[in-house]
Order: sequence, then structure tokens, then C-alpha cells
Amino acid sequence: MITTHRESGYVTKIQSGTHALVSDVPPALGGADIGPDPHALLEAALGACTTITVQMYANRKGWPLESCDTEVRFAKEDKEGIVLERKISIRGPLDAEQKKRLFEIAEKCPIHQVLVRGAKVESMLAN
Repeated sequence: MITTHRESGYVTKIQSGTHALVSDVPPALGGADIGPDPHALLEAALGACTTITVQMYANRKGWPLESCDTEVRFAKEDKEGIVLERKISIRGPLDAEQKKRLFEIAEKCPIHQVLVRGAKVESMLAN
């Protein structure tokens, strides 16, 4: 579970168990820019999940994956929806089939699945 608390201006503290971070918006939007904005956090969730999923699979298979880096950016947002562009770099002494399989596994990352399938958000006012 994640909890958030507005600290000042748009600075928002995010708590996840024992981990804490802050989110903010850039000065152009009235923020202090002391943390990633919510869009960047969504990009980070997809990037981290992709990298972790690929690494876990390579570990399970005993494949010599040296690194997996993922770049994510909002490519387009319009009335038809949002397009996220994801670039995955897979490095190590892997053959073409192993690299192809790791790319396929990246598509199975849980955050990717939530984004492509869509999620229903059930909101309620807390007391």
C-alpha cells in the first residue's frame, strides 16, 4: 500500500512501507521541482518493473545477463489515449534467441500488464 501526504505547495511525501520519497511538479506549474512529478513516477514504475522482470527471468534461467536498462517516456497524449515509449537495452554474452526471449518476458512485467489491460480505480472519500 502507498500513502501520500501533501507537505507544502505541491510537494507530496510518498510512503511505501519503510521507504519514503517525494513527488513535486516543475516551477512552471507552481512547484519547487524537488522530486519527480507523477508522470515520471509512472514512467519509473514501468521502467523498474521491466528491468526487474527481465533480470529475474535471466537469473532463473542461469543466463549471463550483464545489464538491462529501460528508458520510458510519454510519447503522445491525446483524445485517443496515452502512448508510452519504452526502449529496453539487454547486454551480456547472450545469443539472439535469449535476447528475443528476454524482450518477450519484458512484455509480461506486471506494471506493463496493468497499463495495457487497463485498471479500474475505485475511489472513496475517507473519514
